[in-house]
Amino acid sequence: MLRIEYHGHSCIQVSDGQHSIIIDPFLSDNPAASAKPESIKADYVLLTHAHADHIQDAASITKQNDATLIAIHELATYMSWQGIKTQDMNIGGKLSLGFAEIHMVPAFHSSGIILHDQKSIVYAGMPAGLVIKWNGTTILHAGDTNLFSDMKLIGDKHSIDLAFLPIGDLYTMGPEDAVTAAEWLKAKFVVPVHYNTFSLIEQDGNAFIEQLAGKGIKGKALRPGESIEL
Repeated sequence: MLRIEYHGHSCIQVSDGQHSIIIDPFLSDNPAASAKPESIKADYVLLTHAHADHIQDAASITKQNDATLIAIHELATYMSWQGIKTQDMNIGGKLSLGFAEIHMVPAFHSSGIILHDQKSIVYAGMPAGLVIKWNGTTILHAGDTNLFSDMKLIGDKHSIDLAFLPIGDLYTMGPEDAVTAAEWLKAKFVVPVHYNTFSLIEQDGNAFIEQLAGKGIKGKALRPGESIEL
């Protein structure tokens, strides 16, 4: 049995009672977040890309848990300079954690670390999605992405039980494209993410779930702090 908790924005935590991973921790500056960074217990911290609203608390959570951070090569290298344990990988590759297997798949977005004081941007590799296979369950965290045709290939290759898809629009795909993504991915259950954190990405999560239902796809709009079990 897996417990999947939504911490707000795109932050997801998955646990089997013995092991735990957290994806894209953005808690400190997220007023809607359901947890504080110091309360998180995790063995691994996974990152989809380098934007601040996905990596803000990654280093502190990794350090306090003596955990390992997993990200694409360039981002993992950058994070390792903060004195934390990292494991790099790249798109198309897979990594065994012993209790689970991580597959890194494409996402179409941008990825860089903006250093405002220096007026510079650090290249942080390609953005990615993460397919997690654990206890016979397959979970996709699509990362920040638009709709792209290779989602059909991802859906053909991986039998996705649960997909986390961004619906906020402006910076990612919006609800209509996310419905198409769910169809192409052949996802059995969908949870929307990356919306309502800021005014610019306000969306109606329940309306999105209704659109999915119209296509015969199950889903739920989780509130920060809510969880589901698979």
